[in-house]
Amino acid sequence: MSKQRDEAVTTSARKDIPDSIPNPEHLLGRGHARTFWKHRDPQTRRENVLSRALLHPVRSVPIAFLAVILLGAGLLMLPISHNGSDPETFMTALFTAVSATCVTGLITVDTATYWTPFGQVVILALIQVGGFGIMTLATLLALLVRKSIGLRGQLVVQSETHTLNLGDVRSVLFRVARIMVVFEAVTAAILAVRFWLAYDPNPAVALWHGVFHAVSAFNNAGFALYSDNLISFREDPYILVPICLAIIAGGLGFPVLIHLLNGGGLRVRNWTVHLRLTVFGTVFLLIAGFVLFAAFEWNRAETLGPLSVPGKIVGSLAGSVFPRTAGFNSIDYGVAAPETLMVSDILMFIGGGSAGTAGGIKITTFLLLAFAIWNEVRGRDDVTIAHRSISPASVRQALSVALLGIGAVITGTMLLLVFTDYSLEKVLFESISAFGTVGMSTGITYNLPPSAEWVLMVLMFTGRIGSVTVASALALSSRPRLFNLPEERPIIG
Repeated sequence: MSKQRDEAVTTSARKDIPDSIPNPEHLLGRGHARTFWKHRDPQTRRENVLSRALLHPVRSVPIAFLAVILLGAGLLMLPISHNGSDPETFMTALFTAVSATCVTGLITVDTATYWTPFGQVVILALIQVGGFGIMTLATLLALLVRKSIGLRGQLVVQSETHTLNLGDVRSVLFRVARIMVVFEAVTAAILAVRFWLAYDPNPAVALWHGVFHAVSAFNNAGFALYSDNLISFREDPYILVPICLAIIAGGLGFPVLIHLLNGGGLRVRNWTVHLRLTVFGTVFLLIAGFVLFAAFEWNRAETLGPLSVPGKIVGSLAGSVFPRTAGFNSIDYGVAAPETLMVSDILMFIGGGSAGTAGGIKITTFLLLAFAIWNEVRGRDDVTIAHRSISPASVRQALSVALLGIGAVITGTMLLLVFTDYSLEKVLFESISAFGTVGMSTGITYNLPPSAEWVLMVLMFTGRIGSVTVASALALSSRPRLFNLPEERPIIG
């Protein structure tokens, strides 16, 4: 009797529920939902499962990045994209597509000579799409076409842009687009004029090089159209300084840029904790990186030693900025001092600001954990920054992101040691560079076997979307517990 009554209720409820409802559990209960799904058309059921997978904020970003990577690899495999014949065209195209979409900059071939102008345009498009945010770009295009955005779309964009208020999603999208276009256009104009006047008399080539390096710099990608990257311009402040400024701007993150450009930059008292951590942390790391890089490389004949004093200053500035997930290099890191490589490892792992084009575990994550340790040393139960109390959930999220990052780097380093014969110093540098989406290398990327290339691709992909996915998953899976378990204190230290 009870079974017949359940079936009647289920049948009646199923007639009243439209096919567009993605999850009937909330209306029918878990048991009746299973019956509901079992009687539905298999095609409709598959469409709903696919729709939920694509529109879930945690799943949509990795799926979108994978789709763009595969599309980019397909385009780069075309004969029109590369010069000559290459028996490993697929691996070369896939590695380049992953590196460009994840705005990393690691390369297994020379970008300037291996890829044709069409292939370079494809790489530039992948950098732009990957830096702006694939789901953010798709939603912006939908807004321009349909003039509206649904709740699921807002949740997806909110997870990728770190927008705190759903009502701000529309305005944030357009502000991000304007900021990116303005910074890239200004940087491209400066670089194009310099290339034209000093290096290339062809204005079309100079303009193309200016645009390519401006987009690569603001998106912290590190791709360059010169075989030695930017080493040829190591003493040219008119090239390196605009690129450094574009890298810093892109690495601050769009929420910080929006606040500063809206006139809130001078009122430090009104700054949020995130703004303080990002700006002050960026300034501190830039100064520390500059001082340490100059101290270790100033008189070394292999790097800054032969340069003039202004050239050494510009080179030290680049040595501080480029490891901040940018990936350009104005020196050969294969002959850099071990101390310089160690400093670069630290800068690459920390990365830049959240919700921007930078990688790494992010400045806010690093400083939040530093303040948590400082407050613990002082015997305080709460973590406080700038007279504000930080929620325990934020500290746990920061700890999770940092530990997962450490785990990814350790795993990648161990695998690279297994698959190659390079030293731990070089392999660790390569692994952190891939995870931090930096793109700097000591020169070993060109000679890696396919197995090691797969390791780097996974690290690049994890570094680009990992922090967004982990942070979103932790936030969306947070549920209050209705009871407390008995406490126990293990021995620490």
